[in-house]
Amino acid sequence: MAEQRKIELAKKKQKLEELRKAREGRKTTPPAPAEPQKEKSKKDELDALLADLLPKQEPKVEIPEEVPEKKETPLFPDTPTIDTGTAFNIPQNILPPSGPGTPSTPTIAPRFVPSFTTFEAVILDVPPKEIVHYNKEVQTAATSFEAPPPSEEEIREKVRLEFEEAQKAKEAAAADLRARQEAEKKKELKQFELSDEEKKIILASKEFHDFVDHSTKMVERAINIQYDFMKDYSFNEAEASDENEGARVRHLFSFVDDRWSKNRFVTDVNWSHKNPELCVASYNKNPYNMNDPDGVVLIWNLRLIERPEFVFHSQSDVLTTMFSEFHPSAVLGGTYSGQILLWDMRAKSLPVLKTPLSTSGHTHPVYSMQMVGTQNAHNLITASTDGMVCSWQLETLLQPSETLELVHSGHNKTDEVSVTSFGFPENETSTFWVGTEEGNVYQANRFGHAGGKAGINQYDDYKGHWGPVTGLHFHPLDGPVDFSDLFLTSSVDWTVKLWKAKSVSKPSSSQQTIPPLYSFEGADDYIYDVKWSPTHPALFGSVDGKGNFAVWNLNNDTEIPVVNTQVGNGRALNKLQWDKEGRRAAIGSSDGRVHVYDVGELCNPKEDEWVKMQKTLSEMGESGELAGKTANVK
Repeated sequence: MAEQRKIELAKKKQKLEELRKAREGRKTTPPAPAEPQKEKSKKDELDALLADLLPKQEPKVEIPEEVPEKKETPLFPDTPTIDTGTAFNIPQNILPPSGPGTPSTPTIAPRFVPSFTTFEAVILDVPPKEIVHYNKEVQTAATSFEAPPPSEEEIREKVRLEFEEAQKAKEAAAADLRARQEAEKKKELKQFELSDEEKKIILASKEFHDFVDHSTKMVERAINIQYDFMKDYSFNEAEASDENEGARVRHLFSFVDDRWSKNRFVTDVNWSHKNPELCVASYNKNPYNMNDPDGVVLIWNLRLIERPEFVFHSQSDVLTTMFSEFHPSAVLGGTYSGQILLWDMRAKSLPVLKTPLSTSGHTHPVYSMQMVGTQNAHNLITASTDGMVCSWQLETLLQPSETLELVHSGHNKTDEVSVTSFGFPENETSTFWVGTEEGNVYQANRFGHAGGKAGINQYDDYKGHWGPVTGLHFHPLDGPVDFSDLFLTSSVDWTVKLWKAKSVSKPSSSQQTIPPLYSFEGADDYIYDVKWSPTHPALFGSVDGKGNFAVWNLNNDTEIPVVNTQVGNGRALNKLQWDKEGRRAAIGSSDGRVHVYDVGELCNPKEDEWVKMQKTLSEMGESGELAGKTANVK
């Protein structure tokens, strides 16, 4: 429409220009002499006028020259302009004549009949666009109706509200996303969901139980790892504490299991040589549950306190147990029936090897055992109360590789020696000492040699106890001074005695009684076990029937222990064993608990401890000789 309108305006301008030029030409051209008019009738004049007024061409618009052309700007540029008028073309012959000689009487013009053109007008009611004009005065002038600017608190509150709304919207979107994800996961899991029958089969399978047991053990070990992340390495605790403050022991924890150790008492404890965090304990029969196995061996882990690492079963009470020094996964046990059992931590709870119940081996309870030899040549030595000492190869336990019957002619009722404990000196594989039920200690040999026969030395009697010997232990250290000939014994006569073993290279030719080097009489109940410290030359520990754990340091005092602490609820303590570093002590109790104690700085010897120990022993020897002379005089 706009283009068509432009074309029409251009045509009209062109016609106006032509009219203007024609008018200017008429002004310059002199008028023609007037012809004499003929008299015409009024009808002829009217017909001529109508012929001129009704031509078949576009009407022309004549705009006077003195009236300037007005251009109207349309309110809506895109809307076509509506022509509401009609242009009239008045012929020149109806105008009054002009010029000289023209009569002054005007000629009456005929009536003008215009031509009309009809068209439809479309009126659009479109509101005009509001035009806002700004000026500097309006922008800067303050008016009385303007609102005051918001305060800082209002701005903060507004920002806070906007932030909370944005946060809520974010949380809602996140929750919606999580809900969709969970719905998708549930939908995916439904595809792999097991039936009730399949679940029962999996829960009852051995593989599933083994997996759960193994994985939960690993998690508990990680939880029980204790590390002091607040430790100050620039602070020396040993220098800050005095001597008396360092002489203390601390209870770490107790191993107990309601399923396996309840209503049983601990018969023996021992530490692993390969894995120092493992501790093995043996237990007797549970009289209140006849369906459980008679004997149980539990392996405890310092990083798994709530339950045992392994559980081994036996058909008879297990009286003594130990880790194999040369086979890290093997656990050995001596039973009340006389059998020797071997369990493997890689196998099930039942023993993988065991000795037969026959006269070729033990037929009486086995209370003590010890591994002797080296990695390439070693034997397990066991002793029972029937006086039989057997040597075993761990590869086969069908029959002992060696047997030795201990007899003594000095016994009144029987020649058999009832062995309750025995021990080998350090690096010794042939000569050993045994403690007996009558309270005597004898030296014996596994093999015959130039100075004597195999069996008990009939000439040397170590007499000093007045009751069964419950424990015997040789000094384990090879330090600047050799103390390997010293051994301790404990007894139900409430005493611990220190002995000096007679040299094997100098056998006696006549009957000889050897007294103890020293007697420690600080207890007031049965003393069930005694052990030297593996790191301190003058330190040893003992446990008694009243639940006391005593730590002795011979270089400090020989009359009173440096530490004497009550363990647990006062139940009798049966066994004691130090770990490889000598810092922790495992104590077996008659209530089925294994208590672990930390002795702290007591296990760390000073440089002069060996020299002090040598001096202490010389003083003990002098007092012992004096006591012997006095006894002989009496």
